[in-house]
Amino acid sequence: MTSAAIPLISGSDLATRLNTANLYLIDVREPDEVEAWSISGAHNYPLELLESRIDEIPRDHDLVVVCAKGTRALKGAEILAEYGLASRVLDGGMGAWSSTYDHVTGEFAGATVVQVRRRGKGCLSYVIGAGRRAVVIDPSLELSQYFDVAEQYGWTITHVFDTHLHADHISGARGLAGAAGGELWLNPAEPFRFDFEPLVDGKSLELTPGVDLKVSSVSVPGHTEGSTMYQLAEEAIFTGDTLFLESVGRPDLADEAVDYAHHLYHSLHERVLPLNDEITVFPAHFGQGVEVYSGEFVARRLGSLRNALPALALDEKSFVNWAVANVKDRPGNYQQIVRINMGQDVPDGDESALEVGPNRCAIA
Repeated sequence: MTSAAIPLISGSDLATRLNTANLYLIDVREPDEVEAWSISGAHNYPLELLESRIDEIPRDHDLVVVCAKGTRALKGAEILAEYGLASRVLDGGMGAWSSTYDHVTGEFAGATVVQVRRRGKGCLSYVIGAGRRAVVIDPSLELSQYFDVAEQYGWTITHVFDTHLHADHISGARGLAGAAGGELWLNPAEPFRFDFEPLVDGKSLELTPGVDLKVSSVSVPGHTEGSTMYQLAEEAIFTGDTLFLESVGRPDLADEAVDYAHHLYHSLHERVLPLNDEITVFPAHFGQGVEVYSGEFVARRLGSLRNALPALALDEKSFVNWAVANVKDRPGNYQQIVRINMGQDVPDGDESALEVGPNRCAIA
């Protein structure tokens, strides 16, 4: 079979197939590439070793071959075809997977919450609407994702928020607010160099009578100095990079790891952990260790996280020592991304190329 005859699968179709028993992902990149960034559950068969390991590949599964951009995967699919194994290739490879999105929707405190998941990048953003109005938290660059959701529900995007100055991806907040004609609300503790509405603790936005989105904590410093959380009554809390499902935010991106780790400890213990166990935690990212299922939120009740994350039970000294000792590689191009997000630099060329790779905003 020639490469022209090899069928392709889109990132969005793959997202719906992940975590199904019959899917078998074959990543033909080199081991160091796979270790740095891969799709959860993928099996690594470097291209030059694929033929010698052909007997390891199951014949009764739906085979999908993956590489960085698609070229090596097509060659891998040709090798499989020579041995009678039909497969599909991820169209555009990991680069396309980085910009693959899906949505999950639920009701909280009288509002509709739509979680917009950028699957390959591990970025989570939110459209929260009630009545005719909606706000967006932590949008990525693909603005059409948010306008499509708003159109589906008959909402007008009136406000856009970021939870913090992002370091792993370029924020779409400023662009979305401008395109929607909405207000941009940000924390003045971050070094933004453009106009916005400054946040203060307790500030709230009424989406419709009786449904308010409250700025619950304008300072939960630790991951960044201006990290912010937003809360829907006692039912949902949008924690940004302060608290994840698998860990907490890394404190070292500003090169003040010890001080920021102390700040993070106090933010968690004074602003997050006092909340009720039943409140649902919606983070801004998920790591490769988090299982993501079609139709299910990437979110957990706070009470569940108390029991699941040992770091939340540490005393301050132990927490700081753990946090400083366990940070790993920083996000790729993070310094340039920060300068772009704060308004100091303008992207030069393909913005998406700066973001390729996993998020690395949590402590491993």
